[in-house]
Amino acid sequence: MLIERIWAANDYRNFHYLVACPQTGEALAIDPLDWRKCADAAKARGYEITQILNTHEHRDHTGGNEPLRELTGARVLAHAGAAARIGHVDVGLTRGDVVRVGRTVELECLDTPGHTLAHICLYARGDSPALFCGDTLFNAGAGNCHHGGHPELLYETFAQQLARLPDATRVYPGHEYLERNLAFTLDREPGNAAAEAMHQAAARHDPAAAPITTLGEEKRINVFFRLGNPRIIARLREAFPDLAAEPTPLEVFLRLRELRNRW
Repeated sequence: MLIERIWAANDYRNFHYLVACPQTGEALAIDPLDWRKCADAAKARGYEITQILNTHEHRDHTGGNEPLRELTGARVLAHAGAAARIGHVDVGLTRGDVVRVGRTVELECLDTPGHTLAHICLYARGDSPALFCGDTLFNAGAGNCHHGGHPELLYETFAQQLARLPDATRVYPGHEYLERNLAFTLDREPGNAAAEAMHQAAARHDPAAAPITTLGEEKRINVFFRLGNPRIIARLREAFPDLAAEPTPLEVFLRLRELRNRW
């Protein structure tokens, strides 16, 4: 499996992805808002874009569908529950479906509600597992639930699905928010050495070259995976005095998401 990460350099800080079969050169374009950059990258690599996948229905992920489809003739794939809102979707996907690219690439569809109620992550199994996670999981952060989502569902997605994937899984999110998300981690958990080291590096890096984290790293630097950490809970109780001394993981997640909304 070949992965091309494309930095849109726009106000939304989008990442787009081309996932290609090394044998045939067929490629899947994931959330190609800046369709020209995706098309140019495919041409430079000798790929043929045959499919477009939207992780969810928000315009900053679907806005390039039609011009890229017109250019390439690619089919559009999306969550079956979001297809009507996106429009012109050729294949509606559900949990467990497999998206095949060329002869060698298989991507499993995970039904991951939270940011929206109909959100898909794509998971590549194998020796080098990878997760294309749209706006569900960011490097060191979690998606918001402002526009059609639900934080309790986002918690269930994190706890019941993402946290159970192998630690070696590489994380490919829909946006680059690493520095800001690490700053939130350090505000909630001062002294987190892994987050501090990555934050110092993130402050210097070009977003186009942002590091690709693994889920193992996320469990060390991302507060939304660190729900039982005593320091995080103590700091949360300073912000929310009504929070129990021994809160449930769900309660911690919801308060972190609420705090991040206004932080």
